[in-house]
Amino acid sequence: MGPMSTAEATIALLKDLIRNGCVNDLTPDSGNEARNADTLEAFFAGAPGVRVQRFEPHPGRVSIAFTIDGTDPDAEPLTLLGHTDVVPVDEAKWTRDPFGAEEVDGRIYGRGATDMLYITAAMAAAVRDVAESGTRPRGTLTFVGCADEEARGGLGAGWLAEHAADAFSWRNCLSEEGGSHLPVADGSDALVVVVGEKGAGQRRLTVHGDAGHGSTPHARDLAVAKIAEVARRVAAIEPAVTRDEPWPGYVRAFKFDPDTERQLLEGTSYEALGPLARYSHAMSHLTISPTVLRAGGAINVLPSTAWLELDIRPLPGQTQEDIDALLVDALGDLAPEVTITHLITEDATISPTSGPLYDAIVDTYAEFSPDAAVVPPIAAGGSDLRFARRKGGVGYGFALHRREQTLGSVLEELHSHDEHVEIADVELTARAYRSLVRRFVGA
Repeated sequence: MGPMSTAEATIALLKDLIRNGCVNDLTPDSGNEARNADTLEAFFAGAPGVRVQRFEPHPGRVSIAFTIDGTDPDAEPLTLLGHTDVVPVDEAKWTRDPFGAEEVDGRIYGRGATDMLYITAAMAAAVRDVAESGTRPRGTLTFVGCADEEARGGLGAGWLAEHAADAFSWRNCLSEEGGSHLPVADGSDALVVVVGEKGAGQRRLTVHGDAGHGSTPHARDLAVAKIAEVARRVAAIEPAVTRDEPWPGYVRAFKFDPDTERQLLEGTSYEALGPLARYSHAMSHLTISPTVLRAGGAINVLPSTAWLELDIRPLPGQTQEDIDALLVDALGDLAPEVTITHLITEDATISPTSGPLYDAIVDTYAEFSPDAAVVPPIAAGGSDLRFARRKGGVGYGFALHRREQTLGSVLEELHSHDEHVEIADVELTARAYRSLVRRFVGA
């Protein structure tokens, strides 16, 4: 039996990564990405010219980098950021073993299959191929298996950017999630390359009231009633739709009739986008989601404190001061009684739709789908690419799916029950990474 192809190696590695079950429950002692780091190290064993670096900021939370030094120090480098952790599962809701990596009807099932282990495996296989080719790349090539992405990277890419910034290049980075298709109204094809992501503006809104016995509420300032009114006012906020790219270009890529296009550009209706309505709304607005509400402990005690926590996601160019001003305005006469506390705050990040790496992505897509337009949206959630952008580099979400796989169908798989990935998409992504690597670093 001969050596495996890049696609075959990717599929085998993907199954191993799923079976390792590196579940990140957002606590420091979870994840245990050391298992996937060991699997990746074994995958690269014997590959010539590969420099391996392991990073362990907390026991078991291992990120691992594999670098092939380029022949030309002035050539553009390329870094592939694949994360190795996965989110928890509700096993009772799964019909298959979430860590079994079962292959059924052309699909591989398992937690992390789509988010993002199939891309991580494709990245690793592409870099190992370069090492085994016997020809060094012109530009330095690195693959990083990052821990802790699902908890915002504090023990993964974020830690690396702060404590090991010189371990590899942040200049040109690829990660999740791209290469799905838009359901264009006239039946033509369009491929997505994610160029940015929203930021974070988490807030806690705290109010105070009168303590006392639950049996005597008369004439008391009730913290629970006050926080309920705060929640009502916050939920009623309707931020303005953005006029900035990439939103207008994204809307026009669907080729709707003029009236539908106008409604989308003005944010008055998202109905025409069907399954993409919720994602598209998030892409076009600052969003505010009330997610945590706390007050009281004993049922017979009036609590003197209550608070509401908000998951707020700003667009590029929207500041933390903008968020606070919006909240204060919405609270109105209640504002003086509400303490606004900043929790996790991060500015949105975005990369240009031009330059060597973006152009290489466009050319790679053209190789596989010559008639497809390339559309650059931003992600509603976060990824490790924001750390590259903050260090002055560019970062893009890159993968490749069959024509039948729309952006909506791929997004539906993220963190879902019975998460799976199509084997055909794994193979396409493996081939696309191999092609892009060859094109960009001359390997």
